[in-house]
Amino acid sequence: MGTRNSRRRFLKATPAVLLAAAAGCGKSGPSAGTQPAGAPPAFGTAPEVGPPITPATLAEAEKLVQFPLSLSEREIAADSWRRTVAAVYERRTGPRKFAPPTALAPATKWDPLLPGTSVPQAPARFVRTPGSVQPVPADDADIAFAPLTQLSRWVESRRLTSERLTNIYLERLQRFDPKLRCVITLTRDLALQQARQADKEIATGHYRGPLHGIPWGAKDLVDTAGVPTTYGAEPYRNRIPTTDAAVVRRLHEAGAVLVAKLSLGALALNDVWFGGQTMNPWLLEEGASGSSAGPGAATAAGLVGFSIGSETEGSIVSPSMRCGVTGLRPTFGRVPRTGAMTLCWSLDKLGPMTRGVEDTLLVLQALSGPDAGDVSSVPGRLDFDAAAPVKGLRVGYFPGWMKDNPATAVDRAALEQIGNLGMVPVEVSLPDWPYNSLNLILFAEAAAAFEELTLAWGLKDLKSQVADAWPNLFRQARFLSAVDFVQADRMRRAVAQEMARIFQGVDLLLVPSLRDEILTITNFTGHPSLTLRAGFVEVSEARSDWAPDPARPLPKFSPARRVPHGVTLIGRLFDEGMIGRVGVALERAFGVTGERPSGF
Repeated sequence: MGTRNSRRRFLKATPAVLLAAAAGCGKSGPSAGTQPAGAPPAFGTAPEVGPPITPATLAEAEKLVQFPLSLSEREIAADSWRRTVAAVYERRTGPRKFAPPTALAPATKWDPLLPGTSVPQAPARFVRTPGSVQPVPADDADIAFAPLTQLSRWVESRRLTSERLTNIYLERLQRFDPKLRCVITLTRDLALQQARQADKEIATGHYRGPLHGIPWGAKDLVDTAGVPTTYGAEPYRNRIPTTDAAVVRRLHEAGAVLVAKLSLGALALNDVWFGGQTMNPWLLEEGASGSSAGPGAATAAGLVGFSIGSETEGSIVSPSMRCGVTGLRPTFGRVPRTGAMTLCWSLDKLGPMTRGVEDTLLVLQALSGPDAGDVSSVPGRLDFDAAAPVKGLRVGYFPGWMKDNPATAVDRAALEQIGNLGMVPVEVSLPDWPYNSLNLILFAEAAAAFEELTLAWGLKDLKSQVADAWPNLFRQARFLSAVDFVQADRMRRAVAQEMARIFQGVDLLLVPSLRDEILTITNFTGHPSLTLRAGFVEVSEARSDWAPDPARPLPKFSPARRVPHGVTLIGRLFDEGMIGRVGVALERAFGVTGERPSGF
């Protein structure tokens, strides 16, 4: 998923929990008894259920919901609670229980398109960067770090076999995983079988496209038939699905070669899983960031040709930043999530992580399109031309954000580069709203997705048991207010309207990648983002996804250490082609993608 560093600010800025005061409104019935024959049903007349509730119980609960009652109001509420509200919990506590099947999505779904708008019907066009096939390097490391755009040309032309490329990556995965802890399951036998089949097909003229024969790694929350899919979490480490996720099936159909299931923070949070913490190849004293930690580390270290990550709120953007790779978070609904772990039905997204901008579009092309198993997936044509001009495009930016942390000189130089390339910087703004309050939706949906684990006390088995880890957040979410959930959902629509207003005046946005507000806003509105390396900065202390812990200070560095830094482009809904086109132009202008982490 990914909540990210900004979550610590949310935890400080909001009440710890909110009470689940889901009491019905409407007609209030008698204090007890049965309705006479012929009378319509009334609230407050059901049989009493559950433990007694006293006015003192409600007085304590008022501190959580910040909604004071008078003494008489407390007495009425306490007297009627077991008849009016307790029945709500019968689904969970019985006697007539209903446990939703894992694959069952909520009846209400998020549609990022506002009323009156539709998915853009641009022509389905994909124009790659022209160029001749370069000689294959003699050094295996140089091959391993090549971008997908080059790897695909070598494999297509048969200058490089898929089997050789696969063996290069398998060897590197085994050699460097002890440093990075990025591999949960190495799929050696499957990979070699797929690679040999790819070579056979290509040799006979059956070339499936740019992913054919290319080794890749999957974040270990997408199902792989017969191969463990563990969610990075202790309770699921022996889980073996029987079918492939939709994205896995599509990549198999494209001829890609699965070499590894890669690590993720447990249940898609940060970078700690049951095998330890996944580390950043550029700075081994710090985590790779999460929750797509394994895809970020493996891609940055040249252990895979490309990888698939996921994002709920920062889980592609953050490890792409930390590990210096390119991450594309698609529009919500473009890539089906069938067979992927659900954290939040209305937020989860799957997308590619690569070593170059055009690479992400090559992968997205294979993943796009609806699947019957994901009710939120929709058709969406991909219009991408790597050589199309960018001059005259209007690029929105937030002036204040470019001056303040977490923006750096790299972000400000990127804004200057926009003008150098003939694009037009345009100042934009958003209302000063409490955007982090939208996280109530994330916490509630995530707690619902893992209700069975929570109620069965399985959360105690997770490695991380701190305040900002899922065990605590899932338990707190049992006390969230249904009313506040609806109000957050209404605010979500208002935020979508504000984003639509901004995009009436610009073609895309350039933002500091880890700015709290834009990470939250664009994940909740479903807009696509592209994070790409733009330069380097120096850090004097290791960075972490976790809230500061004085008892376990992070390593400090003197002199400061040099690490990659990226910027993020935000596009219109279903306009990944636009941000890809601009990303290609910026990538060339920055000229920093060729540098590799030392020691790999």
